[in-house]
Amino acid sequence: MLVLSRRKEESIMIGDDVCITIVDVRGDKVRLGIEAPKKIAVHRQEIYDKIKSEGRDSDGSSSAEVS
Repeated sequence: MLVLSRRKEESIMIGDDVCITIVDVRGDKVRLGIEAPKKIAVHRQEIYDKIKSEGRDSDGSSSAEVS
């Protein structure tokens, strides 16, 4: 895992398409702004885990094969 330090209003780039900006820091909570192309699904970890456990792709479509 790469760990980076950022201050409010500073950003991190992931590739050429994803920008994560620190919007606010209050106590033990950090608010992030995420800019990404629509083709890239962005979810909180617990939502992502639920989607995967239900057998859906991150875009909401079923990942089950049709025979």
